[in-house]
Amino acid sequence: MTGRYVVALSDVDRSQVAVVGGKGAHLGELCRMDGVRVPAGFCVTTDAFRRIIAELPSVDGLLDRLQQVDPADRESIRALSADVRRVIEEVAVPGDLAVAVTGALDQLGADAAYAVRSSATAEDLPTASFAGQQDTYLNVQGPAAVLEQVSRCWASLFTERAVTYRRRHGIDHRDVRMAVVVQRMVLPQAAGILFTADPVTGNRKVASVDASFGLGEALVSGLVNPDVFTVRDDTVVGRTIAAKQRAVEAAPAGGTRVLAVDPRRREEPALTDAQVVRLVRLGRRIEAHFGCPQDIEWCLVDDEFQIVQSRPITTLFPVPASGGVGNRVYVSVGHGQMMTDAMKPLGLSVFQLTAGPPMHEAAGRLFVDVTDRLADPATRAGLVEIMDRGDPLIGDALRTVIERDDFLPPVADGGPGARPPAGDPSTPIEADPALVARLVERTEESVAVLKREIRELTGPALLDFILADIGELKRLLFDPQSHQVIMAGMEAVWWLNDQLREWLGEKGAADTLTQSVPHNVTSEMGLALLDVADAIRPHPEVVEFLHRVDLTNFLTELDRLAGGPEARSAVESWLDRYGMRCVGEIDITRTRWSERPETLVPLILANIRNFEPGEGHRRFEQGRREAARKKQEVLERLRVLPDGERKAEQTKRMIDRARTFVGYREYPKYGIVNRYFTYKRALLAEADRLVRAGVLRTREDIFHLTFAELHDVVRTHRVDGQLIRRREEAFRSYQALTPPRVITSDGEAVAGTYRRDDVPAGALVGLPVSAGTIEGRARVVLDLARADLEPGDILVTAHTDPSWTPLFVSIAGLVTEVGGLMTHGAVIAREYGLPAVVGVIDAVRRIGDGQRIRVHGTEGYVELLS
Repeated sequence: MTGRYVVALSDVDRSQVAVVGGKGAHLGELCRMDGVRVPAGFCVTTDAFRRIIAELPSVDGLLDRLQQVDPADRESIRALSADVRRVIEEVAVPGDLAVAVTGALDQLGADAAYAVRSSATAEDLPTASFAGQQDTYLNVQGPAAVLEQVSRCWASLFTERAVTYRRRHGIDHRDVRMAVVVQRMVLPQAAGILFTADPVTGNRKVASVDASFGLGEALVSGLVNPDVFTVRDDTVVGRTIAAKQRAVEAAPAGGTRVLAVDPRRREEPALTDAQVVRLVRLGRRIEAHFGCPQDIEWCLVDDEFQIVQSRPITTLFPVPASGGVGNRVYVSVGHGQMMTDAMKPLGLSVFQLTAGPPMHEAAGRLFVDVTDRLADPATRAGLVEIMDRGDPLIGDALRTVIERDDFLPPVADGGPGARPPAGDPSTPIEADPALVARLVERTEESVAVLKREIRELTGPALLDFILADIGELKRLLFDPQSHQVIMAGMEAVWWLNDQLREWLGEKGAADTLTQSVPHNVTSEMGLALLDVADAIRPHPEVVEFLHRVDLTNFLTELDRLAGGPEARSAVESWLDRYGMRCVGEIDITRTRWSERPETLVPLILANIRNFEPGEGHRRFEQGRREAARKKQEVLERLRVLPDGERKAEQTKRMIDRARTFVGYREYPKYGIVNRYFTYKRALLAEADRLVRAGVLRTREDIFHLTFAELHDVVRTHRVDGQLIRRREEAFRSYQALTPPRVITSDGEAVAGTYRRDDVPAGALVGLPVSAGTIEGRARVVLDLARADLEPGDILVTAHTDPSWTPLFVSIAGLVTEVGGLMTHGAVIAREYGLPAVVGVIDAVRRIGDGQRIRVHGTEGYVELLS
């Protein structure tokens, strides 16, 4: 069976997605595997679909409108997609195409019943499954009915859900074609789905089987709760048998019907354990053939399994590859950096060149292999403790792994390398503001040298220079004295919280004691933007202009307004100091504020609207006074205790140490992003030269090359354009994945929990990082550029990095899904005196925008109020 419009499944392989769509290509490939049974059938090719669309000129205009509509505008998508479907369904199938289909039916048996199934070219792919997006019709009888359902399958390419899915994945509607799979119906005793990896945890060594009586449609449509079997190492290790009250079966006149299951059979398993194990073995063979975990639809017919679909499980997070032997444990770098978004290859490679420990990439994120330190009794306790300090969910996940006897090598408890208690007052570094000033000055001088020397460099010399300068950056970052200052500040905070809780029964005392510390470049940034608002506020013409103008070139247009030059000078001075920052700033490819200064305008206008002149100075002084008052109060309370003078003296020394050193923790990252922006501007200028030479298509192509690959392109003037396109597509798919905090080499995302019983029922548990309690309106913000906050609002978001700091001057409290005691959001929340709870699982989903909440920043939980 061959031809332009019809091709037999037995003549198809996985390379023919463009001809028969994802489902057809996978089924054709399965037909070629020994021992895999697939119901006989054929495909109506994408050529047939292309011809139908070409004969419908009205569809073209509708597709233009669909491509432009906002993915969130469901009403417009619903109306436009319905119009497209109606046009396609109403067209008559051309005669020669109908003859090709009916001829194929004659070969298989014209009187048989068929399943008619959509198979799009952007379906069942490794990066996007489109599962359930298009239509399937079962038990179709007769050539006329088959042709009718083929037309409906074509039209189902434009269901509302399919259109929305493509828009969200950046797929152009015109780039997708629809084929149709026509297969002989099978009438199974049982059917269901096999996942060759655990779909919840991602564990690649665990398979999950859902099974029910009759056709699988009962399970897919949610009519029944299936039996669920869990299999590991050819053994059923978990089994849940459901009461299956209904089943879907083929109706005599065509289509399907729902029947009641005989009460005596309802609680019988749909499969025996032996059948489950046999099915999983078959699934493992299919998984090995396709090279990735599979979502497999199966039918049991006369004790033989027939496969009616197999597609990649696209929701699994990939396993980092470290090359280590045996079982491995990986910890997310992004959760510590407040950057869990996918990064592009240039950003990944530059950050890896900068970082200390080896890192391993998966789905655009970086992970550190901690297996050896976790297994070694000399380092285990210190590793878990430091992870606990940063993110208790990571610490708890690591304990979960340790508790499994069969994963890490057996080790003895304890060990000589256990980390000493945090913040021992005998740490040999005392509070010396001059030391911090020298470290800051050294970094700024080094950046100035970089900016001066990089200006005239091009070609390979530029890449060589940047690589050498990254070495200078690493020297500064890992300088022992800089590290000692950072640790001294952090350990002083830990010591204060631990000891003052023990001695005075007070939680989070260090949060107030460390408000308005010197040398915190991140908190200074937010206050400095208040000063920018002060410079613009006296000029009403400028304020009005900023409210209404197209902001693309707003800085240059300011010069023609009364007060405009002063406003421009204030903004540019701020950008000179902070313009290298942005959301996700550890990724060198991200757009910086200096590249899009218009993103600052809503923040500036909000500051003008919400605050009086001088607010920046008032804020800092208020925090400084509160810290001084708290210090005096704490010391007075300590002196009346037994051995009070010694305790007070220790505490005073640790307060001074914390206030002197803790602000510097923000500075190394400021130095990193300062350098990154300098590198980026030079690399983009080089990319422009490559575009003019015809080597690259666009300057942004360099973002999809590693630093080493870019070096080769600059040297040879040759580039693999297909590699860049593949990476662009992969990056889009990575954006839809959520990275786990901890993942094993089995692919299991190990989820930690807060093991606490001191939280009210219904409250959301997290990590207390900034003391105090505040009640207010929750504003759920996922995009900094779309933030609309008023004084008293509580910011709820996934995570914050330094770029979010300008928002902190407007809010009363903070809740994030990711974070730790010393991450940037926590540090700035304490600096500004904002109650904050971080690490709240699914906060942006569980807290509604506008809902009233109460944030308990001292105890570490959030109450949802009526």
